Amino acid sequence: MEKLKILLVVGARPNFMKIAPIMEAFEKFADVAEPVLLHTGQHYDHAMKALLFDQLGLPVPSIDLEVRGGTHAEQTANIMLRFEPVLDKLKPAAVLVVGDVNSTIACALVAVKKQIPVVHVEAGLRSRDLAMPEEVNRLLTDQISSRLYTTERLGNENLQSEGISADRIVFAGNVMIDTLLKNKKIAPELKEVLATNGLGKAEEVIEASQGRYIFMTLHRPSNVDSPETLRSLLECLSSISRTVPIVFAIHPRTKGNIERFGFQSLLDESAIYTAPPVGYLDSITLMSNAFVVMTDSGGIQEETTALGVPCITMRENTERWITVTEGTNTIVGVDPVKITNAFNDLLAGQGKAGRQPEFWDGHASERIVEDLICWLKKGA
Repeated sequence: MEKLKILLVVGARPNFMKIAPIMEAFEKFADVAEPVLLHTGQHYDHAMKALLFDQLGLPVPSIDLEVRGGTHAEQTANIMLRFEPVLDKLKPAAVLVVGDVNSTIACALVAVKKQIPVVHVEAGLRSRDLAMPEEVNRLLTDQISSRLYTTERLGNENLQSEGISADRIVFAGNVMIDTLLKNKKIAPELKEVLATNGLGKAEEVIEASQGRYIFMTLHRPSNVDSPETLRSLLECLSSISRTVPIVFAIHPRTKGNIERFGFQSLLDESAIYTAPPVGYLDSITLMSNAFVVMTDSGGIQEETTALGVPCITMRENTERWITVTEGTNTIVGVDPVKITNAFNDLLAGQGKAGRQPEFWDGHASERIVEDLICWLKKGA
């Protein structure tokens, strides 16, 4: 019997954490299925390969489309143009996409027009904010997918309210948490992480602060591309850092804007200690040991809930509502008063305890692969 060839698509950094456990889950079905890993090249550099591919145990992608930057339209169009010949050659039984990046919608569009089933992992998440490119990608990908795997039961409700039939939807759990729980066991010690990321000064201040620190990321264009918003956030965070020091894994986009807008002094005159984007294992350590995580990232909202660490999210909305209703996440927007109040609540011991959401148990990828193979054998 010919093996089921399934093309797995990755494009941006968050995709790698989601695809790694799925690739591993396919090993159990090596006699019936052949997963082929394709990297669009949406995000790629040699440092990232070392920090992500190697740490996650991902094989070198069989195919690299080598699409690099550009506008949303340019990137999406270039991926589509380079992806079509791959489908013509491989003729896979299905194309599996994860998350909500441009690679996700680009490859899904090409596949569905060639009548190849699209499988979407992490379906049904909704922020209700169409100003976010990711929300547009999520909505469109879900509508054209044949099999949709959700991370929470609200995702099922969202999809059905949009006219997607229940027989296309499977609540499987969160593959990102599969990767987190597996790698938490091998993450390095905090002292090692601080030393290897040039945070020696931060270590001294953290020790003086009885081991407490804030781990922070900030990268969304809505937060860092506006001089007014970025200044307001940095001033607020600088003030907070006088109480609890901040370890800031600074995104290149954010770093560039801080320099361009002349805001470096706001960091220099505070207890905010910057490091370049850290490796995946290092980020687990920094999150796990933090007093609180402050972020505008989607994935970090999920990871902090799984780790039981308080999270303050500097966005006006979220697509991961379960982290708010059941987890440790508090949405504060960019209002300095709300940010400071949320931080002060934690200082007063009034933070959310949270609980582990259903099926965030480290086995989501196994449920997905088992269901997918069964579904494809039935003829999709």
